[in-house]
Amino acid sequence: MASGPRLSPWLAVPVAFLAGAGVASGVALAQQPNMQNALNALFSARSSLQMAAPNKGGHRDRAIVLVNQAIAEVEAGIAYAGN
Repeated sequence: MASGPRLSPWLAVPVAFLAGAGVASGVALAQQPNMQNALNALFSARSSLQMAAPNKGGHRDRAIVLVNQAIAEVEAGIAYAGN
C-alpha cells in the first residue's frame, strides 16, 4: 500500500500557524469593508500613477509617495482594528 507525501513535524507547526493567521486576517478584513475598499482604490490609483507619463514636474512622483503613505496608514488602521 503506497502512502502519500508526509508533512514533516517541523513544517506542520508553521503551516498551521500561517493558515490560522490567514483565517484570522480574513475575519479582520471582512469586518472592515470600507477600509478594504479604500485600500483597493489606493492600489488602483498607485497603478494608474505608475503607468502615467512622468512629465508632470515631479507631481506624479510626489503623488505616488503620498499614495504609498496612505496605503500604509489604511493597512495600519485595519491592523489596529483587528487587535
